[in-house]
Amino acid sequence: MNLQSNDFELFEIPEQFAQDHAAMQARWQALQREAHPDRFAAQAGAAQRVAMQWSVRINEAWARLKNPLKRAAYLCELHGAPIQAENNTAMPGAFLMQQMEWREALDDADSAAALEALNTEVLQARRDALARCAELLDVAHDYTAAAQQVRALMFIERFASDVDDRLDAMGTAAKGQ
Repeated sequence: MNLQSNDFELFEIPEQFAQDHAAMQARWQALQREAHPDRFAAQAGAAQRVAMQWSVRINEAWARLKNPLKRAAYLCELHGAPIQAENNTAMPGAFLMQQMEWREALDDADSAAALEALNTEVLQARRDALARCAELLDVAHDYTAAAQQVRALMFIERFASDVDDRLDAMGTAAKGQ
């Protein structure tokens, strides 16, 4: 194992968006067993510190690889197309219009059914955007276009979270009546 290897090398998996989650999880568990600090408890402090570094590195890689959005962003960055979400918020007009329509629908939603319908639409948009990411990353190898798709996914994820929050609030309010 090499602390400098990228996450895919560390996990010994192909450098691609499409992954077998169960295989990744099994590899994560195996790496954790190898590097767990408790295995080095009887050794000198230096060995324990290295084990701790490895454990942190393995967990950071796992956090990136198991999350499709983070994995897509990481692949873009590895291939010279950083996401730059803080600096680059430019989006196609149609996408921005969709966001505005969703925001209005969320503001106007006055029932659980309306929120559920909006949630279904947003989750489908998320699935579509993830499929587009997979195509751009694994088939077209267009990392610049994939980076834009990742930024769009970040908007969708944030909005999906807002819808979930409203659904939770509506459920809590209904329980309190």
